[in-house]
Amino acid sequence: MPSKKRKVDEGVPASAAETYHLRLYVAGETPRATAALANLKKLCEEHLAGRYTIEVIDLVKNPQLAAGDQILAVPTLVRRLPTPIKKIIGDLSNEERVLVGLDLRQR
Repeated sequence: MPSKKRKVDEGVPASAAETYHLRLYVAGETPRATAALANLKKLCEEHLAGRYTIEVIDLVKNPQLAAGDQILAVPTLVRRLPTPIKKIIGDLSNEERVLVGLDLRQR
């Protein structure tokens, strides 16, 4: 990942109140990081089409950025908006768990 922070995908917001701002923290270009990003893109296109942004932050290049969202493990997905902030740790392969974690589906 060439830069410290990069925008990966940016959907066209349907409404500002419903836009999801997501940050994916990774540690280099590992298989788990690659899987997490692919899984996240797939889920966003299926369930949030046009209503999301994804920012990938590589903590190998910028470890100080972990403090802002209190990141203790990677990969970690942080939903910044809508509030409240939510965190999901792992490669995001369990679709049901991710959807519940993002409040897109009831438990």
